[in-house]
Amino acid sequence: MATTLAFDVYGTLINTHGVVSLLENMVGDNAHAFSTTWREKQLEYSFRRGLMQNYVPFSVCTEQALDYACLLHKVTLSDEQKAQLLALYKTLLAFDDVKAGLESLKAQNYRLFAFSNGAASAVNTLLEAAGISDYFEGVVSADDIKTFKPNPGVYSHFLREAHSTGANTWLISSNPFDVIGALSHGMRAAWIQRSNEAIFDPWELEPTTTACDLHDLKTKLASNNE
Repeated sequence: MATTLAFDVYGTLINTHGVVSLLENMVGDNAHAFSTTWREKQLEYSFRRGLMQNYVPFSVCTEQALDYACLLHKVTLSDEQKAQLLALYKTLLAFDDVKAGLESLKAQNYRLFAFSNGAASAVNTLLEAAGISDYFEGVVSADDIKTFKPNPGVYSHFLREAHSTGANTWLISSNPFDVIGALSHGMRAAWIQRSNEAIFDPWELEPTTTACDLHDLKTKLASNNE
């Protein structure tokens, strides 16, 4: 049975800080800090919503996190500016290594799936805009069961939808919480450390392997599957 790879999308394949260039026109030198706050709060809101069982789509978490970033950084954005940022979030670019990396992994007969907190429609739009949708057998979304990673039910949902098993499936993510969630559910997991400054949570669980990008991932997967 071919090994299944479950790719996280936001932050792993798609560069969520692709909004910085537009933000620079709106908030100037504060763009990077603003973008970081927006992303961190987006994830925090999904965690909190999942724990409270007070579900809203991931796009709502994104919108509310944008409002929070404006408040924290004391920035006033017009409704039009916010709409521009949220529209851009739907068509962000992939990291430079992604297209060739996915092509190479597909050529090795791995089964590739996109696996995201985002709604399937939003993820499909994002993948198509990035020119990488054809590499995936399908998109599996946490939205289907109205909760968010790292709820264990999300990983069970993926395995059911992909017709795979934990032992035969790798979660591929740059988000440590996602890697830990998959490991806790009996899957193997590769952490994509896209920055030397990125830190993996010092828990009792460590990634099955760590790679700096998808080219490195191919090598690491090969060595782990020997």
